Amino acid sequence: MPRRDEIECWLTDMDGVLVHENHPIPGAAELLQQWRDQGKPYLVLTNNSIFTPRDLSARLRSSGLEVPEEFIWTSALATATFLADQMPGGSAFVIGEAGITTALHEAGFIMTETAPDYVVVGETRNYSFEAITKAIRLIGNGSRFIVTNPDATGPSTEGPLPATGAIAALITKATGKEPYIVGKPNPMMFRSAMNRIGAHSENTGMIGDRMDTDVVAGIEAGLHTILVMTGISDESEIAKYPFRPDEVLDSVADLLVTEPFETEL
Repeated sequence: MPRRDEIECWLTDMDGVLVHENHPIPGAAELLQQWRDQGKPYLVLTNNSIFTPRDLSARLRSSGLEVPEEFIWTSALATATFLADQMPGGSAFVIGEAGITTALHEAGFIMTETAPDYVVVGETRNYSFEAITKAIRLIGNGSRFIVTNPDATGPSTEGPLPATGAIAALITKATGKEPYIVGKPNPMMFRSAMNRIGAHSENTGMIGDRMDTDVVAGIEAGLHTILVMTGISDESEIAKYPFRPDEVLDSVADLLVTEPFETEL
């Protein structure tokens, strides 16, 4: 595992690390600027497959953070990259929104309901019983089952909403087939992100706010792992797991480097 002073490239989670409920976390804008000033390649990661990088870049900008779309890596992009490597020019039946359908189109995939190579389930706010039924039948007929991310619930102002993992569990129960899940905690998500920016595990750091996705995937990918306490984790959460991050910090502000004070002779 690299030490922090050996890190040349950074991967960071988005929600709970850079933003919280559409408000920037103190120090986040400064850290992004620091990486730009130092010329360090970085990517902002999210397991959310609803939005395209352009959508997310606009959302971050409205929160006060400048992250161009080419610096954003989603589970949808990771899924499309994986499938294009597995079966170039393949076909898919997709349950999801623009994030995953756009990524698959740009990766050269064809969307079809007729004997697709893959059934891909991503995040959506409008799960259709008809579409879920179709997915179950296609998987039963031999289509391979892929899921963008394992999150069982997502947040809303009224409380938790069923998310990708919950719908995938329904399809698994009906078909007896387990999906291949590309997003965190699969280290595949980090490996595809590192490939995107030409990074290597021996000089890459990962910042996250969740032990069960960010940290475990970072450890399995061989990265320097940093857990920040601005998301859902606290000391009691860390104690539940048999592994630990390399560093536990209060927030990304702790990663800011202050220039040494120089006196004139």
